[in-house]
Amino acid sequence: MSSHQPWYHGNITRSMAEDLLSKEAKDGSFLLRDSESIQGAYALCVLYQNCVYTYRILPNEEKKLSVQASEGVPIRFFSVLSDLVEAYYKENMGLVTHLQYPVQKEEEPEEEPEAVSVPPLPPRNVPANESRESHADSGRAIEPSRPSFLDSYHQRLQLVDMSHLSEEHQKAIQEYFCSAVSLDADQVQNGNPTLPNLKKLVMTICKSLNSEISRTLPVLETVQKLVDQPQSPGGGRLRGQLSVDSSQSVAFRLEQITKLICSIEDKTKNAVFESVGYDGGHRKSLIPPVTFEVKLDSLGISNKMLLKVDVEGGKVYFKKSKDGPEDKYFVHNKILQLVKSQKMQTKLVIVVETEKEKTQRKEFVFNDTKKREGFCQLLQQMKNKHSGKPEPDMISVFVGTWNMGNANPPHNISSWFQSKGQGKTRDDTANHIPHDIYVIGTQEDPLGEKEWIDIVRSTLRDITNISFKQVATQTLWNIRIVVLAKPEHENRISHVFSDSVKTGIANALGNKGAVGVSFMLNGTSFGFVNSHLTSGSEKKFRRNQNYISILRFLNLGDKKVNPFDITHRFTHLFWLGDLNYRVDLPPGEAENIVTKIKQQQYQELLSRDQLNIEKGSGNIFLDYEEEEITFPPTYRFERETRERYAYTKAKATGTKYNLPSWCDRVLRKSYPMVHVACHSYGCTTDIMTSDHSPVFATFDVGVTSQFVSKNDPTKESQGAIKFMNCVATLMTKSKTKFFIEYHSSCLEKFVKGPDGENQDCREGFIKVRFGTQVELTPIIADPEYLLDQHILISIKSADSDESYGETCVALRSAEIAYTEFDVILTHHGERTGTLTGGIQLRTSEGKQTEKLYDFIKVGDDSGASKGKYGDNSNKSYMVLPSDISNPSYMGVGFKGSSVSSRGGASGHGAKDGGSGNMSPKKTGYDHSVCSPTGKTSSPVSEDGQPAEMFDNPLYGLMGKARCGKDQEISRKDHLSPSEIFAFPKPPDLDSDRIPPVPTPRNRSFTCSEKPQNPSSVPTATSSSSSSLQPQSFTKKPVVPSRSEGGMIMSGKPPLPMKNRPDPQPQLQPKPRDYRDSSELPCKLRPPTRPGQPLPKDGHHETPQPPKTGRPLK
Repeated sequence: MSSHQPWYHGNITRSMAEDLLSKEAKDGSFLLRDSESIQGAYALCVLYQNCVYTYRILPNEEKKLSVQASEGVPIRFFSVLSDLVEAYYKENMGLVTHLQYPVQKEEEPEEEPEAVSVPPLPPRNVPANESRESHADSGRAIEPSRPSFLDSYHQRLQLVDMSHLSEEHQKAIQEYFCSAVSLDADQVQNGNPTLPNLKKLVMTICKSLNSEISRTLPVLETVQKLVDQPQSPGGGRLRGQLSVDSSQSVAFRLEQITKLICSIEDKTKNAVFESVGYDGGHRKSLIPPVTFEVKLDSLGISNKMLLKVDVEGGKVYFKKSKDGPEDKYFVHNKILQLVKSQKMQTKLVIVVETEKEKTQRKEFVFNDTKKREGFCQLLQQMKNKHSGKPEPDMISVFVGTWNMGNANPPHNISSWFQSKGQGKTRDDTANHIPHDIYVIGTQEDPLGEKEWIDIVRSTLRDITNISFKQVATQTLWNIRIVVLAKPEHENRISHVFSDSVKTGIANALGNKGAVGVSFMLNGTSFGFVNSHLTSGSEKKFRRNQNYISILRFLNLGDKKVNPFDITHRFTHLFWLGDLNYRVDLPPGEAENIVTKIKQQQYQELLSRDQLNIEKGSGNIFLDYEEEEITFPPTYRFERETRERYAYTKAKATGTKYNLPSWCDRVLRKSYPMVHVACHSYGCTTDIMTSDHSPVFATFDVGVTSQFVSKNDPTKESQGAIKFMNCVATLMTKSKTKFFIEYHSSCLEKFVKGPDGENQDCREGFIKVRFGTQVELTPIIADPEYLLDQHILISIKSADSDESYGETCVALRSAEIAYTEFDVILTHHGERTGTLTGGIQLRTSEGKQTEKLYDFIKVGDDSGASKGKYGDNSNKSYMVLPSDISNPSYMGVGFKGSSVSSRGGASGHGAKDGGSGNMSPKKTGYDHSVCSPTGKTSSPVSEDGQPAEMFDNPLYGLMGKARCGKDQEISRKDHLSPSEIFAFPKPPDLDSDRIPPVPTPRNRSFTCSEKPQNPSSVPTATSSSSSSLQPQSFTKKPVVPSRSEGGMIMSGKPPLPMKNRPDPQPQLQPKPRDYRDSSELPCKLRPPTRPGQPLPKDGHHETPQPPKTGRPLK
């Protein structure tokens, strides 16, 4: 498309086109842009009566263009766009109005070219006033300083004893520092900074060393050629020139020798390993036993103990002294659960099974939090190693980013991969635990691709004794991403894609941009993006544009989900790199910033961090999460030290300030209700060749396996996914019809829903109701498979087939019953509206297996416990329950009109309390962790206090103002449908919305929902949440006492076993959870009787109160 056509705007977004037309505010204003849905097509956008109408311009087989206008109008074909636009200036051509006023393309400001050469050594910290004075009159600054400059060297020559040196060397040193150094100063003043006289002095001193190097270097190069793979002719000539050219500096030639020796050692080791078939698998990666010193709390007395973890042997030894006997231990399958205390960060409860099938809780206090985390990681590694599962349900991922500053790395970079340094770091006891996936992103990387990969693999082999396999690598100029995996995952990884996007000057240069890699690991999709965005403190808006461009044009993942950008294509997406967002403070604050950094006062500086500000405003990284930053800014250091920041830089235009900033970051975005736990986020302190410090982050993430159903494949699927009562509120001025598309890997193909009904068109908003229920048929109906799946939703226009918003809903949110959702819609990184509706799930019979990530729980130290939900869904998914909330499952139980802050779909709520944010209750969960099967038994009441009831291991789940399963079922028959299915609604939803009435199912019913009409559904007490029951069934709540011996309820004796009805089987038994179980001695365990044995796997029996009323059919 030629540039002289001002109405053509290229690949701008739909929302930007609407903004440009709205600014014109004249009927008949128009512009053309590229179509977002069809490659090679265009979109004609016309403004009429403050609404934007979009018409597709499609090419035919002969490349001729036609407009999809109103029906009944003859189709006309045009060879070029200019002829088409000229023709539609006429009236009655099938458009809502004829074209009149072309909207001019906005000219982008020209960017200042960025230097891409090797930067000089950064200057030291200089006060602002001194820097300005020295730059203003540099000529006068050198002259008066020269006498003192030479005098100081004269004084030092008199003090330094040089009697042991040769006469030749003494003469050369005295000659330089008495006179020749002044000549070098003159050279620098005239623009030559090479210091030729100093080079002459060094060559004189190193004459013998230089000749020795000349003899040694060719020998080493010959050995290098023998062990190296065939190189290009250019590479061979370069090495030959280095050995022959003796004019190179001694330091450079010494560096060449050092690099050659290291390279020879590494490549010879690789060749020997490969020749014997050594791949460093699990058998070779031995984790040595690790001993922890702890305190055991027993009967109020604290005793010192030692816990020895033998990962390879699968045992944990309990020892009273270092040299004590190792006769008391627990095997891996007898260690049932670890419960981490929240109030006391060093406390850990270990739940074990004794030889008589009793559970026992042992409380230990570690020396510090890192020791506790190291112990937990070792035990999790032990459970995983000895679980016997053919496929993993959790893996560990290392993500690292480093701007290398166009300098070669030091020989030892192991601290980076071991997460050692400042910030949230791993304990030394976890050093030997290898990660499953390593993702390394670099910027300003001077090395060749193969050379850098060899360095990384060699470093990892030295740390872990494993030869990691290369999954993929992608390079754009000096921006590179490398993905490595354990050899055991080689056959589990598939669908590997890589791509790059340039965002340099005019989006044509690759000095700035992004590289990405995506792949599937069994049934879970991963995406990794390494980006280097525009530099400069004042260019944050340009950085925002870089982010949007990468989001739109980076082509990764499944191509079938075309409407969705990379933020919705992957179960787990990690975005890393030198994002270049700065601390937004004036240059005069430089010294104050450095002072605050030395005092580790990071929070005040982080409040002025541009990335945090822009992200908080919804301009970038919507719904992405970042672990709390507890490490100092990683830019801009003096090279070869981490003690000083070089925040000034002399340029031709004046002094440029680069204030210390957190330029290097790692963010993540995962599907709702999946497991994510961040174990480290920090920077190294011993890698100093660049002005940036390397940044590391490590995560445990949940994965799913390729599921094979045990049901008869010839029968039709028994499963169903129903969406109903969907209402979309879109931020658009477009006048069109809309429909919903449903995409998922659990569907045979995507499903297109019927057109919705446009109801409310306010200024810049349109409300669309999709009244028709849509039923989706999954390919597999087993709950083990289906509850791990997600549905991607796209709201598309009927005229242009372009998406106006996308979101994601987790099927796990509807695990128990019909559930309402309220989610945020986004498109190309921008928030475009909200979607509300309901989802109902039907699965086949079956149960879920326990996941490895359920082994570690987080307790609240008050008899109740909290699931390990994390921050990737804490703001994103607003589930509004209908008649049922599952107290055993985090994120589905609710109180009154408050909405759970952990839920089942993506999208952040509005900060102003709009429909996207229903003011979720703040909780004290561990925000570094997100687990799909986290459980809670401590709902928060309206006054913010926890409910008084808690899980009892003898009686199952009980709670204040909660009724038993059968009792609730019987009560439900006495209620009208409107009372049974009373849904809380956000205040901005229309009142004419028909509440859904799902088919009753034999499920476990418990209520924590406050009805909107207190008169129709009375409450049990004023302080507790309502229970959706008639007043005749209201009982006085039981207040438990937190006794240590099994938590027996005071005031209510145990129900005799003969009076208990037979339990009804539950479709979904809850996984084991021992967080609220205290020690169960034999005398406190209720006797079993024939036909009703207590489960041995830790699943507790649910009590069955006497049935009242008519049973549910």
